[in-house]
Amino acid sequence: MTRVKICGITRIEDALAAAELGADAIGLVFFEKSPRHLGLAQARAIARALPPFVTTVALFVDPAPAEVEAVLEAVGPDLLQFHGAEAPAFCRQFRRPYLKAVRVRPETDLLQYAAAYDEARGLLLDAYVEGAEGGTGHRFDWDLIPESLPRPIVLAGGLTPDNVAQAVRQVRPWAVDVSSGVEAAKGNNTLKGIKDAAKIAAFIKEARNADV
Repeated sequence: MTRVKICGITRIEDALAAAELGADAIGLVFFEKSPRHLGLAQARAIARALPPFVTTVALFVDPAPAEVEAVLEAVGPDLLQFHGAEAPAFCRQFRRPYLKAVRVRPETDLLQYAAAYDEARGLLLDAYVEGAEGGTGHRFDWDLIPESLPRPIVLAGGLTPDNVAQAVRQVRPWAVDVSSGVEAAKGNNTLKGIKDAAKIAAFIKEARNADV
């Protein structure tokens, strides 16, 4: 069964809706340049409100070690996600399971990444967009993923309820990760960090149906 992570959660009600609708994990963003960035108190409140067996993932982009330690102490996430240029030694120093995100473009050597980050629980594959670290709503060419990649894949980048089934059938990832694809909208504007429960439900349904 393909697991589902709903990332960029900023409200308790969205976290609870994701959990109730069957999400396996939620993502909390600790990157100040992101519109989905959380403070420690807000993140702690969300994490404490979750029921059991829903994984909390803390997302960082090239943080100082003290930033990660502060989140570990205040929030107690189950899994760390490093979305920048963090070296393997940096990622492993916190003695907490982690994912290493890779922004994929044609010249990206994913086999080399898998070898370098062999202690990561998996590689999160996202779209490469110049100047952006994720949550862009863009997808990448899934044909760039080698069939022999020796680490579990968490597929991200431009996933929506409309294309997640195709993604699951083509890539067969361990998990799919969505943020902007399930966000609420007002007119033509996406409300970044505010999730739409109906979109979450549709996304999870399509991901699960693709496993059949």
